Amino acid sequence: MSLIRLIFFTAIVAFMACQTPHQPKVKEEQKREVENPYSVNANKLKDAKAYCQQNGFNESIAFFSDMNLRSGKKRFFVVDLNKDSVLHAGLVAHGHCQSYASRVPSFSNEIGSNCTSLGKYKVGYKYNGSFGTAYKLYGLEATNSNAFDRFVVLHAHSCVPNSESVVGICRSEGCPTLSPEFLEKICDYLDHSKQSILLWVYND
Repeated sequence: MSLIRLIFFTAIVAFMACQTPHQPKVKEEQKREVENPYSVNANKLKDAKAYCQQNGFNESIAFFSDMNLRSGKKRFFVVDLNKDSVLHAGLVAHGHCQSYASRVPSFSNEIGSNCTSLGKYKVGYKYNGSFGTAYKLYGLEATNSNAFDRFVVLHAHSCVPNSESVVGICRSEGCPTLSPEFLEKICDYLDHSKQSILLWVYND
C-alpha cells in the first residue's frame, strides 16, 4: 500500500511541476528596452553631445522634443547623454498657429504666430509666470531666434495629461507646455545643473 501511495505522490508532484509557467530568461538590455520604449535618434544624440561640449552646456543631460510624433504620444525626453538613454518621457503641447482646424503642428519663428519654433534652445532662468513655475528659453538658431521676444517659455498647464492619449492634447501659444507633474521632474535637473541645459525641438 505504501508503494502505491509513493507512486501516486510522485505522479502528483510531476503533474504540478508541469503546470508551473515557464519564465524565459530576459537579458538586461532587453528588459530595459521593454520597460522604457522611448529613444532619441542616434545622430541627434551625437550632434547634441558635440554642441554641448563646444558651447559650454551640460554634457550629461539634455532635453529633446520630437514634433514628428503626434501630441497624444510622449515626445518630450530627458536624456542621459553619457548612456544614450531616455530617463523620463512626457507629453508636450505644441503651438496652435492660430488655427484650430488641424492638430498637425506647423512651425514658425514669427512674432505673433503662436507656432512652435524648431531648433536648439538654451533653457534659461526660472521665474514665476502666469502659469506658475516657468523657464525662459533662448533660441539658438535662425528657426527660433525670436523665442525670447515671443515670450516662448518652458512651463506647465493642467490641460496636459500625464498619460498618453489616443486623441491629441491641448495646444499652446507656441510654448513647449508640459504637465505639472512632469515639469516637477524637469525642475530637478534644471535647478541643480551648474551649466545650462540644451533643449532641442525637431521634426525629422
